[in-house]
Amino acid sequence: MKVPWSAASIRARMTGWYAVALSLMLVVYAAATFVAVRQEFQEGLDDQLHDDFESAEGVLTPTADGRLAWLDRHHDPSNDEDRGSDVWSPNGEQLVSSGASGTLPPLALATAGAQPHYQSIVAKGRRWRTLTGTTMVSGRSVVLRVARSEERLREQLSEVLKVLVFGLPLVIVLAGAGGYVLARRALAPIEHLAVEARRVTAERLHERVSVPNQHDEIGRLAAVINDAFSRLESSFDKLRRFTADASHELRTPLAVLRGIGEAGLVETRTPAEYKEAIGSMLEEIDRLTTLVDTLLRLSHGDAGSVHLSRESLDLGQLTREVASSLGVLAEERRQRISIESIDGVRVSADRLVLREAITNVVDNAIKYSPVGASIAVSVRGDGDRAVVEVADQGAGIAAEYRERIFDRFFRVDSARSRDAGGTGLGLAIAKWAVEINGGSIRVDPGAISGSVFRISLPIERLLDHLQRQ
Repeated sequence: MKVPWSAASIRARMTGWYAVALSLMLVVYAAATFVAVRQEFQEGLDDQLHDDFESAEGVLTPTADGRLAWLDRHHDPSNDEDRGSDVWSPNGEQLVSSGASGTLPPLALATAGAQPHYQSIVAKGRRWRTLTGTTMVSGRSVVLRVARSEERLREQLSEVLKVLVFGLPLVIVLAGAGGYVLARRALAPIEHLAVEARRVTAERLHERVSVPNQHDEIGRLAAVINDAFSRLESSFDKLRRFTADASHELRTPLAVLRGIGEAGLVETRTPAEYKEAIGSMLEEIDRLTTLVDTLLRLSHGDAGSVHLSRESLDLGQLTREVASSLGVLAEERRQRISIESIDGVRVSADRLVLREAITNVVDNAIKYSPVGASIAVSVRGDGDRAVVEVADQGAGIAAEYRERIFDRFFRVDSARSRDAGGTGLGLAIAKWAVEINGGSIRVDPGAISGSVFRISLPIERLLDHLQRQ
């Protein structure tokens, strides 16, 4: 089955691209080399012709009968088949020749100028390179032409071309093999990383892949994978705790319902006793309903399916409304809620969601503050943030529990008991409601005792508020 190029392994694609790129570079290099060698050979041949021209000028001499002759035996007509020289009079008469000049076509005097010039010609199936120029012999003006065959030059260029053409595929094959080896060595750490990452399962999330070099690309990739495993491990731990706590929270009211039902069936009871038992069962059912509804809200929040209806809110006014609605609960415990609010601290948020967050925090302070305590609520601006602080006089929260206090179903035994009626989800709901509105929430120890919960939200600028209007 033919594997598409896009589905091939990285090693194969790296080798292929390396071979293609190197082939293109070698082709360009070979072409440039051939052109440079040909130019060099051509210049060498022209230099030889120039030397021949000067030599011929030096050995030309007039004879007694007024003709011209060569003083040097090298210009004998039978001397050389690959080069030749001939001399022409201005009226087109050949005066003297030597070597292979007899195979050359007659000189076209119209092309002969005062300055020597080079020319390539074909004569009787052979290519020649000529140099033609005007010279003086004993005060007589003649046209001198020297020629050399280009056949040897073409043979040399042919040998160079053969070496380049037949050597190029071999070099490409060797380069491809080398590229494959290099790609294999370069990708070996990734294969090692994949083998180590495959060992990490849901039951072994504590394990990490090794990072041999933290400064190279593979090391940074391994660090990112380890960070992902750390987040997965934390998420799995939270999921396990949540599952265990939710099971426990659901088991308790179900056990109570079963106990009440079994007790009612053991013996006949009066209508009043049955009514009391049914009332207890309804209370547990209400508790179950509240718990399930809260879990559904949190799950919708985690899934991002909650749509906010943002509006401009006066944070101080909203906090006073919450404190007023919870005043009855505080009065039952003879507690006092004091509010210190600065007018004009506005935020852009969903009123119902943000109100629930503040309600849960204040309700938490009422539940876990002693009878007769004072709960201080303040609203202020802090730079570009709006801050709501709720200070209680409870037992306080140890430092090691302050980060987990907002986890679902988490309880600090000394401060949060199931008997008080809580589900362990109030602060989790508050954290979700604040964060979905772009804010943050944290808990700090109080100045003397208790805890201080701080809700921080982006403040709405006056200009933004006017633009909304």
